[in-house]
Amino acid sequence: MSISESQLETWAKQGSISRAKSTADSVKNALNFYYDWPENIEFQVYLQGSYKNSTNIRGDSDVDVVAQFNSTFHNNLLDHQKEFLGLTTAPYQWEAYRADVLKALISYYGADQIAEGNKTLKVKAASNRLPADVIACVQYRKYNSVSHYDYVEGICFWTRDESRQIINYPKIHYRNGVSKHENTNEWYKPVVRMFKNMRNHFPNDNTPSYFLECLIYNVPDSKFGKSYQDSFIEIIRWLMQCDDQIMSEFVCQNEQQKLFGDSPEQWNVPQAREFIKNAISLWIKS
Repeated sequence: MSISESQLETWAKQGSISRAKSTADSVKNALNFYYDWPENIEFQVYLQGSYKNSTNIRGDSDVDVVAQFNSTFHNNLLDHQKEFLGLTTAPYQWEAYRADVLKALISYYGADQIAEGNKTLKVKAASNRLPADVIACVQYRKYNSVSHYDYVEGICFWTRDESRQIINYPKIHYRNGVSKHENTNEWYKPVVRMFKNMRNHFPNDNTPSYFLECLIYNVPDSKFGKSYQDSFIEIIRWLMQCDDQIMSEFVCQNEQQKLFGDSPEQWNVPQAREFIKNAISLWIKS
């Protein structure tokens, strides 16, 4: 037995994005127009996650909104390299910026509508918006050499409970997803949505959407296409043929970080293999 092409096609459809956009616009308004920021503070507010990457499915709710502070930045340079480039410590740092973002959200929505999570500031849902996770972060520059212009732009912030730095690259993640989609004749994003919907039919499977998207990103472009059934078979077959050494080299969609590892922001190979096993089981039982 197998899952019908029509069912896979249904699972591959994108969920609604209108309320996600209005939610992001609401947060932008709160931060851009309704708060008296300190002078010379520059930031940008933008969507990230499944709504930004067009991999959202029906039932997805929380909207991820990035509030990226750009007046200063953190980086991977050593102290003597920073000195060589003339980089100095800015007076207004991420901690103060996060506090101002929190004040701005409370001022706009009301204190009862805002909660502080370990990683994000949470805006509750309302009639005209979805719940939002606002990431108050600062620009991060991953330098490839000691040059003002040779870096990759990301973001970083610190967890509230452990004061642990988290680095990510949402803009590159988005651009790489667009390229992958184009290189697979526009099969990539529907296939990611197909697998996300399949996951929701697995018992006790809580694979984060980000990890699932990154797993599929590592599959060669040639494995996508013809039909959803063919794509499923070719992708699963290829993943099953990957040994642990090959899988350990898988990258996140941003191609700046490894998908598998020991940090809380990484997945592990046994969990990925369990997902593959569940997908095969669902295919056989259907």
